[in-house]
Amino acid sequence: MSGLRDRMNRLRASAAGMQPAQPASVVHSASVDALPILPDHEADSYPTDIQPMKSTHLAEPTSLSEEADNEEQLHPGWSAFGVTVCRNEAGSYLIRRTLYPLDHRHGTHAVGELREAAAGLSPFHPAAGDPAPESILYLDLETTGLGVGTGNVPFMIGIGYLSGNSFVVEQTLIRHPAEEFAMLSDLQKKLRNYTYLATYNGKTFDWPLVQNRMIMNAIRLKDWSPLHLDFLHPSRSIWRNTLASCRLSHIEEERLGITRTDDVPGSLAPQLYFQYLSDGDPAPLEGVFRHNESDLLSLACLSIRFGWLLQEQIFRRIPYPEEAEELVRTGLWLNRMGMNGLPETLYDRAIRHEKAAPSPLLMLAASDKKAGNWERAVLLWQKAIVQAGAQFHEDVIEACIELAMYYEHRTKELESALAFALRALERHERLTLFGQRNRKHQSDQDSLRNRAARLRRKLDRRGIES
Repeated sequence: MSGLRDRMNRLRASAAGMQPAQPASVVHSASVDALPILPDHEADSYPTDIQPMKSTHLAEPTSLSEEADNEEQLHPGWSAFGVTVCRNEAGSYLIRRTLYPLDHRHGTHAVGELREAAAGLSPFHPAAGDPAPESILYLDLETTGLGVGTGNVPFMIGIGYLSGNSFVVEQTLIRHPAEEFAMLSDLQKKLRNYTYLATYNGKTFDWPLVQNRMIMNAIRLKDWSPLHLDFLHPSRSIWRNTLASCRLSHIEEERLGITRTDDVPGSLAPQLYFQYLSDGDPAPLEGVFRHNESDLLSLACLSIRFGWLLQEQIFRRIPYPEEAEELVRTGLWLNRMGMNGLPETLYDRAIRHEKAAPSPLLMLAASDKKAGNWERAVLLWQKAIVQAGAQFHEDVIEACIELAMYYEHRTKELESALAFALRALERHERLTLFGQRNRKHQSDQDSLRNRAARLRRKLDRRGIES
């Protein structure tokens, strides 16, 4: 409290020192009321010791337009990559606007394909009907750190949208924290024009962070709640094990035919922004603008990819990968989204794949088992065992157990059930010889032994009854 009191006293003293100096006559002689009133033309001849003095330490006030002109002086480096000042009633910030014709290709796709592909995204929000391509706003942030806490600030907000015969990319940037309110105020106005918000991990990161910053700046969204298209989740469903990473930059290279050259990694964006704040040179931020711009274009192309996929037109649009696991995972995701035609084509290709690993076959078999498609499930379990060969893989153990249960409980073929139970037990015992034993392994072996013992008792009783 004492520190605050001292600061307040200093501020008061400073404010007192800013007042115009009082005439000496006010202190030493009569009051101002006693001074003679002179005509205007005689004022200059009045004695200077009693004429009010001008304060020489206060600058002459400038007009608002002059202040705006001084504020808008940009470093010449900004114009090198098309950045200008945007000003609204809340203040100013920087903006870069780029228009792409609809035939512009970003990897495999042209951005204009969104006009036809957007309708395929309806299964994400079935009750809303087919999305109009102009109703989708693409969003990608560059921030000062990680997480959605109050210490993380989006210094750049990139948005993309279809407008007329162009795909528009708008990127806004703040030169200091005081500009955030103006930037978010304009974003809030734009958001109301769109129904869908398309992001990559935006449900967890981008959108919550924007909401938090608007709350911090006392900006109301007026109950605007977007229908979210977060393409991270379908990407993980399809490419979780097929690709080394499900980062957008990796997916665009491996599946969208996009190759970036001299790209600034997103992880370096905060460092380059802080460098700009330190020295005022905007040149290093050009790479951040290019990176964010490419992210937005890739996000649009990824939405085109899923739009065609959900319209079951993928084979007519682009060559589809032939890996068995990706075929199965794609089919399973399409089933969850309510599609029925294309998944069967994908499953058929996966089953006929000569080098299909056991894992995707078991994924499909589990789905068939749940749906009651026992004929294909049995075929897949048997194929998984054959494909594994002599390898002591855990997937083979799972297939043997599933077949043992099927023959015991559904067809009552106890001999076949016992044979698969013993094969599973043998493989499990040999597998644990090369790894660390733990309670789970021991529990699984005990369960297999109990299964084999139960089947033997059933066979014995059958022999006695016969």
